[in-house]
Amino acid sequence: MNRKIISTPAAPAAIGIYSQAVQVGNTVYMSGQIGLEPVSMQMVEGIDAQIVRVFDNLKAVAEAAGATLNDAVKFNIYLTDLANFAKVNEIMARYVVPPYPARAAVGVKELPRGALVEADAILVVG
Repeated sequence: MNRKIISTPAAPAAIGIYSQAVQVGNTVYMSGQIGLEPVSMQMVEGIDAQIVRVFDNLKAVAEAAGATLNDAVKFNIYLTDLANFAKVNEIMARYVVPPYPARAAVGVKELPRGALVEADAILVVG
């Protein structure tokens, strides 16, 4: 197995023992992103801003892999309040176009750093 580590300063540095993304062949496995601003590593305020920041962070990692979020075949979304599901749909539509990827949305008790939303993705490139 030939793994390529994907990393960019345009997304938050890993806050644990993981890479921002790993590419194997033409598949890119992106780690979860929360609403951290990449330079300050501070959480942005409010659910709308966090959702935008999450997708901006994912977009930056995708670009570092030579891809876009339209190359995503699967997203996983984690929310501390599923009442925000419609907001995720609204904001996600700014980042991907049809045909849309597969997706799961899961309600969770809590997320790292007090985040309200987290998302990860799998991309197929090339």
